[in-house]
Amino acid sequence: MAKLRMKKIELIAPLTDSKKIIELLQRRGVVELCRTDDEGLEQTNVTAVTGRFDKFRSTAVQALETLDKYVPEKTGIADMLGGRTEVEKHDFGERAAQLEKTMNVANEILRCGKVISECDAERLQLATKCDMLRPWLALDVPLNFHGTETTAAFIGTVPYPATSEGLEEQLPEGTSVEVVLATKEQTDLFILCWRERAQETEDALRKLMFASLGESEKATPAELTEQLTKHSEELGEKRDSAEKRIAELSKMRKDLKFAVDYLTMRKDKYDALNSLGFTESTFVLTGFIPEKYCESLRKEIEEKYVAYIELTDPSEDEEVPVLLENGRFSAPLEGITRMYAMPSKGDVDPTPVMAFFYYLLFGMMLSDAGYGLIMVIGTMIALKKFRLEEGMRKTLIMFRNCGISTVIWGALFGSWFGDIVQVVGKQFFDKDVGSIALWFQPLDDPIKLLLFSFGIGILHLFLGVAVAFHMSWKDGRKLDAIFDAVPIYLIILGVAPLGAGILTDVPQQLKTIGGYMLIAGVVLLVLTAGRSSKNIFGKLFGGLYALYNTATGWLSDILSYSRLLALGLATGSIASVINLIGTMPENKIIKLVLLIVVFIVGHTANLAINLLGAYVHTDRLQFVELFSKFYTGGGREFEPLTVNTKYLKFKEENNND
Repeated sequence: MAKLRMKKIELIAPLTDSKKIIELLQRRGVVELCRTDDEGLEQTNVTAVTGRFDKFRSTAVQALETLDKYVPEKTGIADMLGGRTEVEKHDFGERAAQLEKTMNVANEILRCGKVISECDAERLQLATKCDMLRPWLALDVPLNFHGTETTAAFIGTVPYPATSEGLEEQLPEGTSVEVVLATKEQTDLFILCWRERAQETEDALRKLMFASLGESEKATPAELTEQLTKHSEELGEKRDSAEKRIAELSKMRKDLKFAVDYLTMRKDKYDALNSLGFTESTFVLTGFIPEKYCESLRKEIEEKYVAYIELTDPSEDEEVPVLLENGRFSAPLEGITRMYAMPSKGDVDPTPVMAFFYYLLFGMMLSDAGYGLIMVIGTMIALKKFRLEEGMRKTLIMFRNCGISTVIWGALFGSWFGDIVQVVGKQFFDKDVGSIALWFQPLDDPIKLLLFSFGIGILHLFLGVAVAFHMSWKDGRKLDAIFDAVPIYLIILGVAPLGAGILTDVPQQLKTIGGYMLIAGVVLLVLTAGRSSKNIFGKLFGGLYALYNTATGWLSDILSYSRLLALGLATGSIASVINLIGTMPENKIIKLVLLIVVFIVGHTANLAINLLGAYVHTDRLQFVELFSKFYTGGGREFEPLTVNTKYLKFKEENNND
């Protein structure tokens, strides 16, 4: 199992059954519709209908967002992992009948939300205005006061500290200056002069950089502040009333979630009608369906409706969608493949190819049995206790398998939360606990782990070459398969003992055999890599160029696997440092308490950081190193008409087998 075989489906049925058949296909979720382009058939335009559904759905979504803002829903880990709520079909219909009531509630929630937003905005403006008036509270005349019949008044500021006496000396005789408030940045002033000298005073003030307050209010600053404060309190009461009403309506949250899903389904159904072709009395539907679902769907439709269904193989030039299906070991990694690119028509599904090495490499990078044990226990509890969506379930199974691999590698390297076994034995029982590694400790022999990492990398890359060999052989290009793979194997296997000899002792016999293999591989590569060229010089230079690419490319690829050493050592080293910090005090009671605290906090952080690092770098080794040897990608994922809901699902959704 890998890529499911696809069939082309064509269905013809009475027009009166079109919506019912579309609804059935939507619940089954196994048919991807294609637009019918037959000129003899009429098309329908449901833009107005789908636009209305979009509008209603948007209203429900905004109402939920308003509820989440003012009355957040209390959720736990069970709610986050639990997935969508299952509903019976008849329950779905009963709740759909209450849609109008639900939409009225949504509109009221939005109205209350708008009231709150408007009150908040207006209160902010009032608060800003009160802040502006605060420096003028000592002023006992209205802000728009301009004087009397015989006097002229000026209310404003100068942008510097000033005194009454200093300003009066610079203004016309008889002018009175009152400093309302003075700061380092500016001085607030009330200036009074004879009306006949108003223009002269205004000109003098302009030279002093005087800026008029320019208020039109007839109240004093204190009176105006009191009015603004009272109005702000009224707005606050109005806001609280609206928020209280939202809290009362929060009991309709489930109904709003239903409305979102229901309207999404309705919109998708009517969008699907755009793909159909129509005559006066029938409709025609075309699309793709996985072969494994063909007979069960045909039987169900023909039992319920008068319909003709034809299933054919897609033509060679058709872009066939891709749906992956793998066994229990490989299926959890389908998301990794999907994250990179779906396989094209000529590709094999890389998921089962990378599965074994993915788990192996992940475990080597994390390489602490204690951390792996936490992963296994945590994922097993989640898988057993919670009702999970399929995607989440596969992700947790993937991390469970990675955790099992981590336990194995951690046990081989003797790392259980770093060296906690040795630390506890030494610090609390005065016993020297030796190595508990089933194989060896990487910190004691990093070169051994480095060479082993390169060996694993070579096997991983050879797997990619083997897949490319299989694909070429299957396509009938048997010579290409041989000449593209055999020289690579000979060269790399020949270089391996010679390169390892730089870092460790390698038997001379292996070096000799490696040398012969290297020479044979180089000769074969130079003679065959340029075989597509039509002249002798093109063949020769093509071979030499291929040799250069092989040397540089494979050297870079193999060195990439040194990250297995780096990440493995980093996890163990940081864990050991955490344990060391926890045992620094001399007093054993204090040491025990500190060790427990540091152990929990430190190892949690170390697990989180290195778990992310192992995930990212394992993905990289698949995408960059392995996939480059055989995988093209670029396929289009199978996108069936389905119940594309966020909160609810039919209990029958998963009964497609």
